[in-house]
Amino acid sequence: MDELRNTLERIGSPDAGAMEACRRRLDSLTKPPGSLGMLEDIAIRVAGITGEIGPSLRNKVVLVMAGDHGVAARGVSAYPREVTGQMVLNFMRGGAAVNVLARQVGARVVVTDVGVAADLAADRRGTVPGVAGAALRVDKCGKGTRDMTQGPAMTREEAIACIEAGIRTCLAEIGRGADIVATGDMGIGNTTASAAMLSALGGFQPAEVTGRGTGVDDEGLRRKVAVIERALGANRPDPSDPLDVLSKVGGFEIGAIAGAILAAATQRVPVIVDGFISAVGAVLAESLRPGVSEFAIASHLSEEPGHAAALRMIGLEPALRMRMRLGEGTGAVLAMWLVEAACRIVREMSTFADAGVSRAGGWTR
Repeated sequence: MDELRNTLERIGSPDAGAMEACRRRLDSLTKPPGSLGMLEDIAIRVAGITGEIGPSLRNKVVLVMAGDHGVAARGVSAYPREVTGQMVLNFMRGGAAVNVLARQVGARVVVTDVGVAADLAADRRGTVPGVAGAALRVDKCGKGTRDMTQGPAMTREEAIACIEAGIRTCLAEIGRGADIVATGDMGIGNTTASAAMLSALGGFQPAEVTGRGTGVDDEGLRRKVAVIERALGANRPDPSDPLDVLSKVGGFEIGAIAGAILAAATQRVPVIVDGFISAVGAVLAESLRPGVSEFAIASHLSEEPGHAAALRMIGLEPALRMRMRLGEGTGAVLAMWLVEAACRIVREMSTFADAGVSRAGGWTR
């Protein structure tokens, strides 16, 4: 608990002076004020996070948190539980979608096993010929959560432990030089846990925020909603106590994502939030430390109905809408390019004075 408490105490506020300086710089560039839309918003947010105007963000890392879910036995996913461990090995070999997209933007992929049911050796590192795979960290809180329809998914101590595992992972990568991080997830059954957490924390009915996840059919979706309703009824998580919600209906990887977001904020490193599971991790982080979402950037809006609700709860606007629902950090990796582009605009674009271009006095925001 000390690690979590110390992390929460170290989180400050965005640098208002840097944000205003960035805004003035953007307005001096050879364009109508505000004409680059969300790129300008991102540039200003990054200035507030880092305290720098147009920083060069070269060391990109995707933090994929992996864990299994006891509730998967209730038929809430189109895939069996073993896929979680199998996909972690795929990440290590460099064969997953997040690996492909990470290679495109020059990002490293780091997978942390916080609760995979399978045993994964910490020193294994897979590759495919000519391309890098993912590094693997093992910081296990358990071999999957318990079935939340029968009682709490984890103990309160395990809930704290998985958040602290995320903190350690993020701080380790920042210590190795990461200056921008993205969140990702892997865990069969985790859209069920995420919808349950969001229902509890946001006061939603499960049907409002539950989607098809890996692609369940209509009957599967009805079953999934019923499972969440049963879990909420059995556990009665306290919405005023985020650790209670996580322990009763959450997942190890969701807690770890929250921990990574909190840790990034302590170091003033921008963190790009991926899809639904990551957004619920961000809601959890915000519940633990109000205001921490100001250090985050929402990458995209997924097809999961709860994703938009989660982003509204923490005041984040997604940069992309591409009908994605894969997870892994794929949307967050794509948004890394946008964040880098926003910073390059501030850093490299000419001002009116530099370029000898006349201002049009009628331009307004």
